[in-house]
Amino acid sequence: MKSLAIYTKEFSYNIRLAYPIVMGMLGHTLVGIIDNMMVGQLGATELAAVSLGNSFVFIGMSLGIGFSTAITPLVAASDKEEANEHAKSVFHNGLFLCTLLGLILFGIIFASKPLLYYMGQPKEVVEMAVPYLDIVAFSLVPLIMFQAYKQFADGKSETKYSMWATILANVVNVVVNYFLIFGIWIFPEMGIVGAAIGTIASRIVMLIYIHFLLKNNSKFTFFLSGFKFDEVRASILRKIIALGSPSAMQMFFEVALFTGAIWLSGMLGTTSQAANQIALSLASFTFMFAMGFSVAAMIRVGNQLGEGDFVKLRVVSFSNFLLVMLLQSIFAILFVLFHTHLPYLFLEADPLLPVADVSEVVSIASKLLLIAALFQLSDGLQVVVLGALRGLQDVKIPMYITFVAYWMVGFPISIYLGLYTQLKAVGIWIGLFAGLTVAGGLLFWRFQMLTKRLIVANT
Repeated sequence: MKSLAIYTKEFSYNIRLAYPIVMGMLGHTLVGIIDNMMVGQLGATELAAVSLGNSFVFIGMSLGIGFSTAITPLVAASDKEEANEHAKSVFHNGLFLCTLLGLILFGIIFASKPLLYYMGQPKEVVEMAVPYLDIVAFSLVPLIMFQAYKQFADGKSETKYSMWATILANVVNVVVNYFLIFGIWIFPEMGIVGAAIGTIASRIVMLIYIHFLLKNNSKFTFFLSGFKFDEVRASILRKIIALGSPSAMQMFFEVALFTGAIWLSGMLGTTSQAANQIALSLASFTFMFAMGFSVAAMIRVGNQLGEGDFVKLRVVSFSNFLLVMLLQSIFAILFVLFHTHLPYLFLEADPLLPVADVSEVVSIASKLLLIAALFQLSDGLQVVVLGALRGLQDVKIPMYITFVAYWMVGFPISIYLGLYTQLKAVGIWIGLFAGLTVAGGLLFWRFQMLTKRLIVANT
């Protein structure tokens, strides 16, 4: 019990640090969930189209968000008064890179639209997805710029600013969705295109709001002042790219696995794709809690790395690991208890809904939620350990680990069980479970090895 108390006494600080991050992460996810819930009232075809369009955007988002995480450990490791100039340079160079990356990713996704017609997806779903993707892809630009601000503030242990910005973004998203999806008052009925407009509007507001929140805070005035292009430094750019690129690939490998699940589900039919999107939305919601503690672990590990206290580093890391395991266990139980009820949040049980066979969608989604319950622990473990490893600025080996786990283990299982057995959508999600479990185990082993080596080397 005494050894356990070493970790539990860190819980309160971890929670204070993590809860605004969790709220901010949930804000990103809720934009998509709200879109899905509101679009789901239009029918399964519309829901599947949003799922297909977002699958492209999620890939770009994973690269952008993953890349931006390099800013946090670099700022956290230099969180001392004399290091303010370095932290400012990291932020300005990071914002420059994030803006450039957002524009590049938008261009790539926009140019990739023709691929939608060659992916074996239902024709009616593709026709709806194209105009949706045209608009929502551009939202990557303000989103990834926002991430630069967020990751910088997180590195300074000021995690509430992104929370307030994402809360405001969700209010904007709901309001715009309400008027434009359904054509309320004087506004035209735009369906899923209205949802896309809501998404981009909310992300622009989110970026503007966090800029003014930080600029008007005396603690951050110095860091946000005097941005000039001649401040861009090749040495800082290289450092951010060296840390951010593998982090981006780590997140890409995981998100691409789930995106692959969307595409495979689309090959099984509209109802399977709609059910997959429902289960994925709920699993993404719980994942954001673990992601919040992952960022908390990254911040605290980065601080301890800067202090050179590697024993304390392990303590704060394991306290976050334990918290995530407890939290994800609760979510697993909730998924099991309510797996037949949760899908109805996304679809009205109305037989007049166009195309949708509500009972079939709910039946498939409820089975997928049982698989999601199984991988709550492994998903939580892999992401929180990744956060701790990023705090150690160890990103290359974890990149290879995630590639092997997701693309040499998880996805082949998803393909075989989903397309060549009667398990179908359930088989696809068994592959997800396998990939996440392998990743969690290997990443934890990597963290154990590195931290024990650091302690031995410094004693």
